[in-house]
This record gives sequence, structure tokens and C-alpha cells, in this order.
Amino acid sequence: MATVKPFLTVANGRKAVEFYIAAFGAIETKRFEMSDNKISSVIEIDKAEFYVGDEEPNNGNLSPDEKSRNSVRMILNTKKADKIFEKALANGATELCPMTTEEDWRIGKLKDPFGHIWEIGYKL
Repeated sequence: MATVKPFLTVANGRKAVEFYIAAFGAIETKRFEMSDNKISSVIEIDKAEFYVGDEEPNNGNLSPDEKSRNSVRMILNTKKADKIFEKALANGATELCPMTTEEDWRIGKLKDPFGHIWEIGYKL
């Protein structure tokens, strides 16, 4: 079975891991310490795995900023969507679209403090 695991590049990896733990109930399963106090971590939310790491400009790995046109959105499909959405906002995320019910989906959209856009919801 093939899988796709996103790697989110951020300006402050340690702060980002703290945010995802507090806001999304994530679990950090692995951490790789790098030079200059940078990290690369493996994170899980309800067993959905992804990576978070500090910027590495020399390798072309930069975090999104207000001017970037990042076309990638994270879709977190979980029955805990309402709770996670509220916790994310309380921990510094910005609401882009409130939690709402659209046809057969319960979904909300936010931007985390590191510039990544998340759609959080579940099929009804």
C-alpha cells in the first residue's frame, strides 16, 4: 500500500511541534536534532503521520509566508474536528472558514501560526 506523508517546513520547528501537540492532540513519535538548534520530527494525529521540520534555505526548504502562493492544503479527516478546530484557534491558528456542515461534510478551515492551511472535518 502506498502512502503520502506531508512534510511541513516551518520557521521554528520546536514551537511548531508544541503547537500541533496542544492544538491537534498530536503525538511526536520521533525527533531528529540538527545543527543550530533545528529539528525534524515525525508527528501523528489519530495515527495519521506527517513530518515537521525547520527551514533549510541551503536545500530550498522554506516555510510559507504571507506573500507565498502555497497551493498545498492539509486535510485532517477526524471525528474530533470541532474540538481540534477550537483548540487550534485557542493556540494561535487563524480561522479562514468556521466549522460548518456542507452537504455530507462537517468542515472548517484555518491557517496555523506557521502559514500552513488546514481543512479539518469528517464525512457525516
